[in-house]
Amino acid sequence: SAESLADLMVARLALMPDVAAAKFASGQPVLDPTREAEVLEEVRRGALREGLVPETAATLFAAQMAAARQVQMYWIDRWQRGVDEPPQPPDLAGTVRPALSRLTPALLAAAAAVARGDAPSGLVDAVHALDAVTGLDAASRAALDTAVAGLRVYPDRLAQIREARVLRVGMTGDYAPFTWQDGAGNWSGIDVDLARDLAAAVAAELVFVPTRWTTLEQDLKAGAFDIAMGGVSRTLERQRIGFQTRPYYADGKTPVVRCADRARFAEFDAIDQPGVRVVVNPGGTNQRFANTRIRRADVRVHADNRTVFEEIAQGRADVMFTDRIEVEQVVQRLPALCAALAEDLTYQEKSYLLPQDSAWLAFVDTWLELRLAEGVIEERFAAHGSRWRAPRTGVPSGAASTRIDGARRARQKDVGKTGEPTP
Repeated sequence: SAESLADLMVARLALMPDVAAAKFASGQPVLDPTREAEVLEEVRRGALREGLVPETAATLFAAQMAAARQVQMYWIDRWQRGVDEPPQPPDLAGTVRPALSRLTPALLAAAAAVARGDAPSGLVDAVHALDAVTGLDAASRAALDTAVAGLRVYPDRLAQIREARVLRVGMTGDYAPFTWQDGAGNWSGIDVDLARDLAAAVAAELVFVPTRWTTLEQDLKAGAFDIAMGGVSRTLERQRIGFQTRPYYADGKTPVVRCADRARFAEFDAIDQPGVRVVVNPGGTNQRFANTRIRRADVRVHADNRTVFEEIAQGRADVMFTDRIEVEQVVQRLPALCAALAEDLTYQEKSYLLPQDSAWLAFVDTWLELRLAEGVIEERFAAHGSRWRAPRTGVPSGAASTRIDGARRARQKDVGKTGEPTP
């Protein structure tokens, strides 16, 4: 809000006597260019979470840091001249800087509210609040006032991505063949390839933002990324908090078991029995399926989706329900495991999850429709050893059957050489 922007600006400056005391005691210079550059880079990244134009946010924080230096120098000068006794120096790295860092997200949110016009008195409040800061001269107050007046937000998410030239893609990195992040931090998968293609289509730098199934919706609402990709299931619950694109794949939940137990678990009713140990990963549709469909079997949550199938292979669990495509991948990687049923128990579609922004949704839907019709989506599935299954809804006419043969052969030739889809 407007008041909170003024209050937060003052709260940040109110920590400067402590910063000054720590630097005075240690002999550190007031100016720390490396630290200030790090803060401004953090601010630019954080500004995108709020829809703020990064440079306008950086201008505000640069003015804040200039004002902070002035307040520090004011107090150090008084201590050097013996006007005041310096206080006991606080722990700069362990206490004061973390307090400053905690203020940054709140300041950015409040700045965005002022820029959007949600807090129309923000500039006036800031002017009055800064008048009360000891050690701050008129020029520094004016610079802060100007920076507040210059705050700007993007009109929509598509405009933000195109102007900032950054596409932030949220991914869990734990759901092959859609998304996988190895120990070295490298990303691979069907949706990793398609994220690169989407970034090229919107002429933006691609930035992967790690997220988790348990925090996916929360991170979306917090503005952590522009789109969630990586085998995200299309659900009404997710539609309530964001926009979901047209679907690009469909399968359903099916159980994976030890091959030795396949005959034992040949029907769903045989699985949902006392003493059967069902394991699930937390936060996604697998857990929701188990919570709603399993009545008698024992259900246990395993926190790491990367190792959950080893629980079955090692005999610590008997069954896991997950998407057909993941079962097909797992049984190749772990030969002791098999799909228990030939048919899926549910129908579900994969799509991409976006913030509630119509312009951005229209762009992604158009891109996705074209890639489906051109055969790019099907080719990416094949490149990662999986079979594409057409969803029942939202697929453009002819996407599942009709192709421009020459273009498709050329595209397959390119994919074979580079491992990447042709933009």
